Amino acid sequence: MVAPRKFRLSTLLWLLTAGAVLGLAWLLDNRAGAALDATHNPTLKNLAWWCSKIGEGWVVGAAGIFFALAFLLANRPPVAAKIFFIALTSELTGLAATILRVLFGRTRPSNHDVPQGFYGVWHDGHWIIGKFAFSSFPSGHAASAVGLAAAVWLVHRGWGAVAMLYAVAVMWSRIALQCHHLSDVMASTLLSIPLAVLLKRLLLTSVEFQFGNLHRALRKKKY
Repeated sequence: MVAPRKFRLSTLLWLLTAGAVLGLAWLLDNRAGAALDATHNPTLKNLAWWCSKIGEGWVVGAAGIFFALAFLLANRPPVAAKIFFIALTSELTGLAATILRVLFGRTRPSNHDVPQGFYGVWHDGHWIIGKFAFSSFPSGHAASAVGLAAAVWLVHRGWGAVAMLYAVAVMWSRIALQCHHLSDVMASTLLSIPLAVLLKRLLLTSVEFQFGNLHRALRKKKY
């Protein structure tokens, strides 16, 4: 009875904290957007563009596969497994955010064609599923980056601190480019952290086992 009760209390505390943080971010959306806007500064805009690019899911996925294979071939399957788990977590948290933003249909800060708000999947007689202008909440880029940082932190605290800087850079870039509101990236953060914790419990042991088997199979084939 103790463990389930502790889990319920932890979940309730997280939900209350998340609600308070998201509410505060909501109030600061306009101020943060104006303060961090880099669209009129070519140098900052270019920096934000690159920070945004390294937060894209395909970049994280490709890098994860490459480094996982490199460490596997270097006879370090535990490291390869952790890298693969981190990349997989990033992809899954990004996917979760993408599904939600399709359903919410929130306008981008740069969308001035309609009043800012949430429009769901249908607006003005048309489906808006997948429309860029209505895909703001939550941020897929931020969810992927925070998911990666959280996963790294869960397997290695030192590298986790470095990964947090990467996540902050991606989150900043999405606001600086006027692609997302502050509350969008904060929602992604609040979504990705618990998902990363859950995915570690569900996937990490299995991934390490599979990479161990793959490493043994490669060694047998080699010798």
